[in-house]
Amino acid sequence: MDAKSVGPLQYASRMEPQVCVCASETQNGFQTLRVVRADAQTPEEVGPRESALRRRKGPTKTPEPEPSAAPQDPLNWFGILVPHSLRQTQASFRDGLQLAADIASLQTRINWGRSQLRGIQEKLKQLEPGAA
Repeated sequence: MDAKSVGPLQYASRMEPQVCVCASETQNGFQTLRVVRADAQTPEEVGPRESALRRRKGPTKTPEPEPSAAPQDPLNWFGILVPHSLRQTQASFRDGLQLAADIASLQTRINWGRSQLRGIQEKLKQLEPGAA
């Protein structure tokens, strides 16, 4: 198999996303969207996983390798020496995803502003004398 094709042995049977889009609400009541890396650890996950050392007793089974917590970079499917154009494409995609989240956040603020403007216009029409 050459370096330009990807076979089933090169990628994991279960793929995990590298980024997640999280929605949150600001103090003003606006909903914002953020792109968060999936491998970013929260403070609860930092630190030793076991509180004490354990002593081995006799022969034991070899532990099965647990799947890595961090998602595998798909560029590694093509080997270690990946063409620079693939790395640039991946970076452009990440930038595009961030821009899409920013645009969606701005669109929700625009929609909120429009609804506020319509409400104020309706109140103004009601307050005008002789309005039908």
